[in-house]
Amino acid sequence: MTIRSGFTPWFLINLRSNRKAALRLIRKLLKNQGVRPERIVTDRLASYGAALRDIGLSDLQDVGGRKNNRAECSHVPIRRRERKAQRFRSIRSAQRLLSAYGQIYNLFNIRRHLTSRKTMKIFRNRAMADWNIATSTGAR
Repeated sequence: MTIRSGFTPWFLINLRSNRKAALRLIRKLLKNQGVRPERIVTDRLASYGAALRDIGLSDLQDVGGRKNNRAECSHVPIRRRERKAQRFRSIRSAQRLLSAYGQIYNLFNIRRHLTSRKTMKIFRNRAMADWNIATSTGAR
């Protein structure tokens, strides 16, 4: 799921893509929102429709062509990371890594095409300062 600004709040790995797994994912995503969403963009997987029907939000589902591209494209770095590190011992360890990676990715994801070089340097320096504070390391 990706919010309009490009911030990616959640990565969840499931072994299955059935209604129960989709229902668990949707409940987790909606639990922290605080407001009812205007629409929910998903791909055409039938389990999402079934899960949304179960919780009474099927009228909000939007599965139009190419609307899911933004969410799918935001997961491309994660997919690359998964392919490189396929030696996870368990789903739990993969989930732990990808949850942390998602937060770090949002910190350092500077969309270069939207900013000038000077502004990008400022953003990068702020991100590094935040990273040093979070990891309790000094600048090297």
